[in-house]
Amino acid sequence: MSQVFRHTEILTIARREGKVTVEDLAEQFGVTLQTIRRDLTDLADAGRLERVHGGAVLPSGTTNIGYEERRALNAEVKRNIAVSCAAQIPDDASVFLNIGTSTEAVATELLGHKNLMVVTNNMNVANILVANPDCEIVVVGGTLRRSDGGLVGSLTTAAISRFKFDIAVIGCSAMDIDGDLLDFDLQEVGVSQSIIRQSRRAFLVADVSKLTRKAPAKIASLSELDAFFTDQPLPPSLAEKCRNWGVNVVVAGRS
Repeated sequence: MSQVFRHTEILTIARREGKVTVEDLAEQFGVTLQTIRRDLTDLADAGRLERVHGGAVLPSGTTNIGYEERRALNAEVKRNIAVSCAAQIPDDASVFLNIGTSTEAVATELLGHKNLMVVTNNMNVANILVANPDCEIVVVGGTLRRSDGGLVGSLTTAAISRFKFDIAVIGCSAMDIDGDLLDFDLQEVGVSQSIIRQSRRAFLVADVSKLTRKAPAKIASLSELDAFFTDQPLPPSLAEKCRNWGVNVVVAGRS
């Protein structure tokens, strides 16, 4: 197998799963670990991947990856997280779902819920929940971000301030080991902060690959939230912080 072909396939896997490992790639392609390490180094030097211990992840920085790429990224993991989160949302609740493919996955898992009011600044969430006839859908105004169907800006923040939600479900683009939630768009950050303020309980839905990414703007600290739904156990230092903060960490698929 040629190096060019391997590079293309490695990038495809990284976009689909969010991360690649040296051992898995070597087994898949039938080459040595050293060959895969050279491949990953070449892709990192070209700015296509970022090296991490044991493998590589998609690059991050001051701009987010494309929406369709994010939608495909870790799709099954997001679904599992969404199932766990939706199980903690009762019928007869008012819920805010913000921008993001993880919150869209939660919307799908709410299609069987009864007597919900869902407020959102995500056109995709609204379109998903149309299929639930027992859900009142409120779309807040704002400036439409064509790239992902999100509504942001001062109009959005003003509209959110008129509500008090039982539960808010938010996502983030990145997270650091201190528990700070991060994003790329300052307008979206302001909206997310308003959502948290106007909610009785706030849930985060994010897979642990977010800990390998970077973004420049801080949304909030995990300490300000009530629950964190994810796919793998957190690093010990962050897990301890969550225990001290009283944040319920729910690992999808585990009791």
